Amino acid sequence: MLAGVLRLQIAALRHLAFPTLALLIGLGSAFAQSGDLRPQDQTGKPAANSAAAADAAKDSQRKTDEFVEAAQAINGPAGNPECVWLGRRVVVLMWRDDLDTAFRHLDLYDRFGCPGGHVQATFRCLVRFGAIDPKTPDSLSGRVHACWINPAAQPQAAAATQPAAPTTGATAATPAPAAAPAAPPPAPAAPAPAK
Repeated sequence: MLAGVLRLQIAALRHLAFPTLALLIGLGSAFAQSGDLRPQDQTGKPAANSAAAADAAKDSQRKTDEFVEAAQAINGPAGNPECVWLGRRVVVLMWRDDLDTAFRHLDLYDRFGCPGGHVQATFRCLVRFGAIDPKTPDSLSGRVHACWINPAAQPQAAAATQPAAPTTGATAATPAPAAAPAAPPPAPAAPAPAK
């Protein structure tokens, strides 16, 4: 009885062997043909990839230039690339009210021996300039970089470099208030009478 079952299994395997072999050969040729079509489908993609690579190269060059500019403008450890990178990140995170992450970055900033006072002065400069346009993606990072380079920058200097908005005939611009005249210097005190 065992021999009969064994013969039946061998006969079933013989009947399945040919269709399985044909299926494997068909799949192999299908994979071979699909490999040939791939380069033809990607004819439009290299231009997009090269544009993305060019943008990445420009961004990398811009970051390198910012680090070089900071090293030239700032004497001491605040101009080191690691201090510039971590410090600007701390200021951006503080601006976005992500204080937990900002404090973790500030711990790293301190471990590298970077001056904490420079972060404070940069954040003070950023706050003095006021609101940042959320529609412009690089406005925050640009302003943080400018404040990192020169923490003593004043908002009036930035407003003077921006062109004034044109006014229409219906709305007249109000003139800036005139500066109050300076008070005269105090009179010198009279000498005390001699006794």
